[in-house]
Amino acid sequence: MSFSIAVASGKGGVGKTSVAINVALSFAKMGYRTCLLDTDFGVANAHILLGIDPKQNISDMLQNQASLLDLCTPAPFGLRFISGGSGMVDVLNLDNSSRFQIVRSTEMLAQSTDVLIVDVPAGASDATLNFVGAADRPLIILVGEPTSFMDAYSLIKAAFLEADIKHFYLAVNMANSEAQAHDHFSRFRDITSRFLDVQLTYVGHIPYSNALRQSVIERKPIMTRPDPSRETIAFQKISKSLLSGPLNRTNGIRYLGAPSTQETVS
Repeated sequence: MSFSIAVASGKGGVGKTSVAINVALSFAKMGYRTCLLDTDFGVANAHILLGIDPKQNISDMLQNQASLLDLCTPAPFGLRFISGGSGMVDVLNLDNSSRFQIVRSTEMLAQSTDVLIVDVPAGASDATLNFVGAADRPLIILVGEPTSFMDAYSLIKAAFLEADIKHFYLAVNMANSEAQAHDHFSRFRDITSRFLDVQLTYVGHIPYSNALRQSVIERKPIMTRPDPSRETIAFQKISKSLLSGPLNRTNGIRYLGAPSTQETVS
């Protein structure tokens, strides 16, 4: 049974897109049929970090010039990538109808996809909540800064109150150690549980790393490197953790069609 993950963050600059790309590549490398959809429209840059040049983007589908399947661009390990377009005014301010059209269109991917990763806009805008609310497992990227805590809390609160999302998965980025990452998560969970009736699940951390920064500069995701490293092991751990756990089964439009009824993918 296929499932979807929306990768989100309360603020920009926390490495959300890099995490989305490397988690997607990790799933693909493990043999899962994986698709990465970039919905950070207008400023979409996942294709740059992937080092690929898509010929079409989501705007072509919205203008009835292509189907979502037509937009799939091959990436490493058999990953399929769908571009949101970059620097395009017409996709910067999509209305609810267009956003729901995009979510509905992913149903055509269901038969050929095990895992759909959706890179959503940072923050808690209507667009973010639409794309997070349609996912089975929202993955929130957190860093150990007060502003990241505050903005991630605002995002989770909005998703809970407006989209009835109760289960969230958290990964801590740019951590100096596993112990530090656990500390950041524990403090954030304590704050959140005081005010919101939501469940937060820790799925791992990504180390603060010069190698990761260099991979961004080189446009070569670290998961494509042949030799194992602490960074690739971290992304593999996160991906494996996301294979199980509660699914959000809210009513409404869902990625890949009808809500899933299974807890795991094998």
